[in-house]
Amino acid sequence: MKNLICASLIILLVICSSCKNGNKKKESNSFKNLTEKTDTSAEVEDSIKEDSTEISVKPTKIDRSFDDFLYSFANNKRMQMLRIEFPLTFVNNNKVTKIQKEFWKFDRLFYKRPYYTMLFDRESELQGQHSGLRQAQFEWIYLRTGKIQEYNFKRKKTGAWTLQSINLHNITSSDDENFFKFFYKFANDSAFQHSRIHEPITYVTNDPDDDFAILTTTMDINQWVAWKIFLPKETLSNINYGQTNRNDSATKILCVKGQNAGNGYTLFFRRIGHTWQFYKYEDISN
Repeated sequence: MKNLICASLIILLVICSSCKNGNKKKESNSFKNLTEKTDTSAEVEDSIKEDSTEISVKPTKIDRSFDDFLYSFANNKRMQMLRIEFPLTFVNNNKVTKIQKEFWKFDRLFYKRPYYTMLFDRESELQGQHSGLRQAQFEWIYLRTGKIQEYNFKRKKTGAWTLQSINLHNITSSDDENFFKFFYKFANDSAFQHSRIHEPITYVTNDPDDDFAILTTTMDINQWVAWKIFLPKETLSNINYGQTNRNDSATKILCVKGQNAGNGYTLFFRRIGHTWQFYKYEDISN
């Protein structure tokens, strides 16, 4: 009888142990399946996005205009990585290198600054339409070193914008005074600036007596100096939608714009003989 009871206890313990181990194994496998499913779904999502970059980038609503795209490109790190054609071609004065994806650093372009600038040759291009663009450029113009860095963007057949290459080159010299060399000295040397101002300066602004009218008047050099207008001293930016920016142009228009819409002003320059002069200032910001 004693042996029978012991045998029964042993059998009961074995059954309980089996049930416990079975539940533990089932619970462990359920947790493992859950984590594997989560990891796999993340990998699939990433692989789809990676493949779309390499094969065909799908357009989104930001691609409707280059301005919208550029804003997202400069303010969304993940989106920027997806919209660069890696390995990215970088040309430094005809020396070609390739930038691999792992070495790219997030570039905020001009959005890390409180202002940006735009360049034009003609007033008719100031209000130009930018629809239907297939390619555009963002440019850094380094006044002190005399170099221009161009970010070359292109709209793919799918309609999505991507960065195709970056080109760094010297500012082209000519027999006439180069505008960028002139402007660097104009912004940094007050005596030189005074010598290159046509007086009186044409001044265009909002009419204080009529909210819907523009007033054209004049100012002298002393007024210009007293106002202490901010001038970029080292670097200019530019978004090239296809407007002309020729070295031999007889006029140059520099728009200085704040990041807040409605803030900014415009400087007008013209070439007299072989040299540049400043002759018109426009501020119709809100």
